[in-house]
Amino acid sequence: MSKPVVIVGIGEVGGVLARGILKCGFPVYPVTRNMSLKDEVKKIPDPQAVILAVSENDFQSAMDDMPEQWKDRLVLLQNELLPRDWTNEGVKDPTVLVVWFEKKPGQDFKVLLPSPVYGKHSELIMKSLEALGISSQKLSSDKELLYELVRKNVYILTTNIAGLITGGVVRDLMERHHDFSRKVASDVMDIQDYLTQTKNDRTALLKGLDEAYESDPDHKCMGRSAPGRLARQLHHARDASLPVSVLQKIAVEKL
Repeated sequence: MSKPVVIVGIGEVGGVLARGILKCGFPVYPVTRNMSLKDEVKKIPDPQAVILAVSENDFQSAMDDMPEQWKDRLVLLQNELLPRDWTNEGVKDPTVLVVWFEKKPGQDFKVLLPSPVYGKHSELIMKSLEALGISSQKLSSDKELLYELVRKNVYILTTNIAGLITGGVVRDLMERHHDFSRKVASDVMDIQDYLTQTKNDRTALLKGLDEAYESDPDHKCMGRSAPGRLARQLHHARDASLPVSVLQKIAVEKL
């Protein structure tokens, strides 16, 4: 029998990945919120991979509690993820999935764009997604991964934060609020440059942002997590002494 794949967090996306992995013939070992990672590693000391699919709010605590035996098998897929989030935890080479499919309660998944994957477990993740009809894209370098992570962050943060003011759907950001959306994106990219310690290619990121907009123009801009996302960005901006004047104005009105 194949080694089990541990999935920490069986929410919407974790459930999708569990289905795909089972279709590929691997047993799945779920770790839920009420289970201790320190206890579970004793039961599954040598898994094929460990997919960390907890919510964004639980990510840091899960990383803090991650057993050393599992750190070299990690697959990470959280929103707002950047390399510093794993290097600060002593994780060197995780597999990273940049999720471009959506899964909501009571609905099947919806694919927006091919989901980029990078790392030693790329084939496992890509085959699992393929088994469900979800397109993916294998990356070949750290540089490509960084672009894809920042691109996804710029999309999520821009749509959510701009949406605090505009409401509506992504189509509105493209057609009615284009200039405002670009100003929000500029502040977001300033912060991403600081967090990655890199001068990211803004032309490429804005092109990638437009591609994401066009992939699902009827996607709602603002979710429940939007105020928290704005607050986190302002915290980063204060650390970096960045003015981010547009985000500051939104915060005055909405936070």
